[in-house]
Amino acid sequence: MNRINQIFQQRSHGLLSLYFCAGHPTLESTVPIIKAMERRGIDFIEVGIPFSDPMADGPVIQDAATKALRNGMSLRTLFDQLYDIRREVSLPLILMGYMNPIYRYGYEAFFERCAQTGIDGVIIPDLPFRDYLDEVKPVADRHDVRVIMLITPETSEERIHFIDDHTDGFIYMVSSAAITGAQKEFNEAKQAYFNRVNQMQLKHPRMIGFGISNRQTLQAAQSNAAGAIIGSKFVQLLDETHDPEKALDLLMDALKH
Repeated sequence: MNRINQIFQQRSHGLLSLYFCAGHPTLESTVPIIKAMERRGIDFIEVGIPFSDPMADGPVIQDAATKALRNGMSLRTLFDQLYDIRREVSLPLILMGYMNPIYRYGYEAFFERCAQTGIDGVIIPDLPFRDYLDEVKPVADRHDVRVIMLITPETSEERIHFIDDHTDGFIYMVSSAAITGAQKEFNEAKQAYFNRVNQMQLKHPRMIGFGISNRQTLQAAQSNAAGAIIGSKFVQLLDETHDPEKALDLLMDALKH
């Protein structure tokens, strides 16, 4: 069974996923960061593929992607770094990246390498849903890799149900239509969005991401979905410390306040 499906069978709430950008803060830091997360009991990980024009990302992740590219990170380098990762790491791994590098790599070659390295899922924020159905999904399914789709407060209920019917794994519930970045709290509009989706009785679990950086936003996410995804806050701490263990310590402390 795909590790993503397995983890949601084992636990239905209170999950925590962390995002970081491959090749940041150093080219060789990708695998040590993943290993540190597993030691700390993080439930699953999103590994960002750096791209020069990350339209959904705020300044923190944009800066990390720029530094990663300058460090020499590429999709091929990332796959090479992850080649033996399954000898030591068992938690689900998800790649998050934009269409351009994946399209250039080739869908068949990309998903084949995902399967070879033990990647369980991918998130492609700018993948059109028609392209997903016609071109990407058949290849991903053949290699048992889940393609995770995003919904936002602007996504219609019809579209949400359509995504729920045609994807697997989980649904990435973006907390707002804005770019990534830490927020102090989720306002009434976001709470209304969470409530609306909760009442739709979707088949697949949801994870809430974008803006989670403290106890209030973490609890709001974990009480309205299977769990929370944290990106910008952790990337910022990695940039400041250059040490995944210290960054994790600081993150866990921030999530208590």
